[in-house]
Amino acid sequence: MFNHTQPSLAPETVSVTVRPARITDLPGLVELLCQLFSIETDFEVRPARHARGLRLLLGAARRGRAYVVVAERLGEVVGMATVQIVVSTVEGARSGWIEDVVVRDDLRGDGIGTSLMASLSHWARTNGLARLQLLTDRRNRLALAFYDRLAFQTTHMICLRTHCPARHGQAAPPSANRGREDQFTAQFRPRKLKKEQHVSPRFRAG
Repeated sequence: MFNHTQPSLAPETVSVTVRPARITDLPGLVELLCQLFSIETDFEVRPARHARGLRLLLGAARRGRAYVVVAERLGEVVGMATVQIVVSTVEGARSGWIEDVVVRDDLRGDGIGTSLMASLSHWARTNGLARLQLLTDRRNRLALAFYDRLAFQTTHMICLRTHCPARHGQAAPPSANRGREDQFTAQFRPRKLKKEQHVSPRFRAG
């Protein structure tokens, strides 16, 4: 747990505590994700889905496979960040995938984001992760400058994605590339043989 003192013009400073997230933080976490995704043109604001994803992440955190950290100020969640463990064949070890780094708009620039990232880094080192990595919007200059100050290096890689086929009874997520994605995922669906293709091997005397 980290304690971060926020600079203030008031006579008394306000302390911000960085700690692991709890299920009771869910409403505040969803609100922060809605703020984040509202400025990311690649995503849509869908509170119910965000809540479902957070529950999955918190479940993974209980099993030691992820870490969800929050910044709390005056009993309110004002920032968050997450990291999930993945396996890197390049490193030959486990690495961490960082997502959902966001601080409430009116509190940016006060060091809260740096404290959140320090907490993720500490958790990664404690769990023996070889590397931390993340994606950010190339047009978000403030975010790029922030990660540069934390010694994150840019790469020549770009992000590509496609949606998997929906499970039974679950609607597939909307996508502008749905037609192309359907062509891609169709190759993984089981194919039924035509009736005439079910041929039993027979041997005839010559």
